[in-house]
Amino acid sequence: MPLPENRLPETPTRPRVGYVLTMFPRFSETFVLTELLALEARGLELRVLSLRSPDDGRFHAALGDLRAPVTYLPHLARSPKGSAVWDALRAAHGRLPGLAAHLDDVLALPAETGAAALAVATEAVAQGLTHLHAHFADTPATVARVAARLAGITCSLTAHAKDVFHDGLDADALRANLAGVDTVVTVSDFHVDHLRALAPTAHVVRVYNGLDLDRFALHTGRRATRTVAAVGRLVPKKGFDVLLEATALLARAGDPLRVHLVGAGAEEERLRGLVATLGIADRVDLLGPLPQDRMLQVVADATLLAAPCRVAADGNRDGLPTVVLEALALGTPCVTTPVTGIPEAVADGRSGALVPEDDPVALAAALRELLDDPGLRASYAAAGRARVEEAFDTRTNVALLERHFGVAGVPA
Repeated sequence: MPLPENRLPETPTRPRVGYVLTMFPRFSETFVLTELLALEARGLELRVLSLRSPDDGRFHAALGDLRAPVTYLPHLARSPKGSAVWDALRAAHGRLPGLAAHLDDVLALPAETGAAALAVATEAVAQGLTHLHAHFADTPATVARVAARLAGITCSLTAHAKDVFHDGLDADALRANLAGVDTVVTVSDFHVDHLRALAPTAHVVRVYNGLDLDRFALHTGRRATRTVAAVGRLVPKKGFDVLLEATALLARAGDPLRVHLVGAGAEEERLRGLVATLGIADRVDLLGPLPQDRMLQVVADATLLAAPCRVAADGNRDGLPTVVLEALALGTPCVTTPVTGIPEAVADGRSGALVPEDDPVALAAALRELLDDPGLRASYAAAGRARVEEAFDTRTNVALLERHFGVAGVPA
């Protein structure tokens, strides 16, 4: 039965939270699924509002454990016809407590974004949601911010990397989202400083992405000899070309190392060409994208993990790569770079090795040192596991996150 005009459903004793996502599930965003499952384990009632349907057909097995229903809104979020926008306004009229006060916010948006905000707000009221949370500070945050105002509920967002570090970003839109939600959650102290500088009035807090440590037991079995794992999308910010150059340096010096590279992306053809040009086809296995369980087995079996992240030419960079945390949890020593939040997980010379970005010589030297020294690897493995248990346990971190659901901190 339709709700009476300007009346919200009864508020539950705990927040009923709608997650606003561009696409769910997305194969590369395991951190979102991990977070949702951990919140459900705490007894939180969740809904997922996805602006697009999944487009690649690949899913992680843990998705089957999620209880939250998913509502897809692709008919409004992608190039809507005028009639669809009009239908969204008609559906919202009389149902959204904040429509009259915040209609200007809707009209200021591109048509597809405004239509999505109306649809999300209407779903929020219909489903009795008390709070919206968006992952990524760009379009999902814009939709959630305006939808929350229309629905008369609170809103938060999690800012990551591609949504805040990119030369092509709309800085004004980003600031509006940061300052216009009740809480900005972000994934490292580096991010906190960056976002507070962008939007001084925003309420910014750091909550690390976490891991379900019950699923990430310390790997104590045998590992392959002189094997380097690397995992991620094949894009410039991952620095996998630097890893291939470092591999070639070691191969020319007679080192029998082998590299297992997991992932897919726009750089795949270029990287395959580089493997051929460098003459290391017998040393590098390009494994393509793998389900999480198989990817983790590659990392657990490896001697070490290489994550030579860099700031790409367009400003894009990693925040704090989930695979680095997963390797630390599994006891696989890491060689990586001091980009953004990575040093908050990997302390150079204590829980791993940090080398300058875009430096294949330094990377090759660090890889060889670790490959040659089992005692150093054992030391890094123990310290890395301890660091993950200390700061990256998802059960602890989602408890911190939940504190910001339903808390009004910024005037609408």
